[in-house]
Amino acid sequence: MGTNGSTMLEPLRQGLPPLDPAAVSNAASCALPARYEAVREARKFTRRTLDQWELGYRFDDVCLVVSELVTNALRHALPAGAQRVPEQAPPVRLHLMRWTERLVCAVRDPSDDSPVARDSDDFSAESGRGLFLVDSFSDSWGWHPLAGTLSGKVVWALFRLQAAGSPGAAAGPVE
Repeated sequence: MGTNGSTMLEPLRQGLPPLDPAAVSNAASCALPARYEAVREARKFTRRTLDQWELGYRFDDVCLVVSELVTNALRHALPAGAQRVPEQAPPVRLHLMRWTERLVCAVRDPSDDSPVARDSDDFSAESGRGLFLVDSFSDSWGWHPLAGTLSGKVVWALFRLQAAGSPGAAAGPVE
């Protein structure tokens, strides 16, 4: 199974990860509050989930990407000073999905604006580098608007996993 254009810096606009949703072997998601502590909560959720799935060896890269996607969702997708009514659905949601050799993390937010990687020559700048980090640490990424009556979008990043029995993977019988 080859993927086309996986080395492009441009995200796959309005694309879905090249995976069959019916073949997902594990999936987990958590709602995140519209507060900056949500980034810490997202990291803890990611750590617990990857440990359960025995994917702890990918935690550093995945956690960095999750942190950036959640930070972007909070920074760019929530109206400034918006106060949420408690019974409303939380505005940001993190999804982790695992296939045999792929892991996808996806962050849903209520903004219809497409994610934009800002050009910044100032590498000491605090913002503007998030999507470059996502691009650097994941194997591919993209986004798509939510369908139907839902407003907002999903930004996703895909990570390749080692197949069981390959070097560095958990030891198992080799056929």
